[in-house]
Amino acid sequence: MTTPTPAHRVVWFEIPTTDLARAQRFYSAVLETGFHDEEQMGEARMAVFQAEEDAIKGCLVNGPHWQPAATGSIVYLSAGDDLQQALDRVPAAGGEVLVGKTLIGADCGYYAVLKDSEGNAVGLHSLH
Repeated sequence: MTTPTPAHRVVWFEIPTTDLARAQRFYSAVLETGFHDEEQMGEARMAVFQAEEDAIKGCLVNGPHWQPAATGSIVYLSAGDDLQQALDRVPAAGGEVLVGKTLIGADCGYYAVLKDSEGNAVGLHSLH
C-alpha cells in the first residue's frame, strides 16, 4: 500500500524560548499577532500562534529540551502585506535584524532574517 503524499510537509513548528512571556511580547509586537495559551504539556509550556483553521500551526515553547539557537534550521513566518513594517518593529521589541528585506523573485516576494528576544534566528516573508 502506498502512503499518500501529505498536502504540506511542514505540519507544526516550535520556536524555543528561555522566557515564554518575553517571547510572546516580542512576537506580538513584531507580527501584531496573538497567542492561544496552552496548558503545560509534560515538561513544556507552549503558546500557540493564532492562525486560520487550515493554516500550518506552531508555537513558542519553553522546557528543558528546547534551547534557543541562532544556527540550524530557520522557520519563516508570514509578516503580512509588507515585511518592512514588521522589521521596523524588531529593535524596539528586543530583537535584531540580521538580514534586511531581500527580494527572492518577482513571483516569490521578499524575505528577511531576525534574531528574536530569545536568540533564535527566525525568517520573515511577505509578497511586498
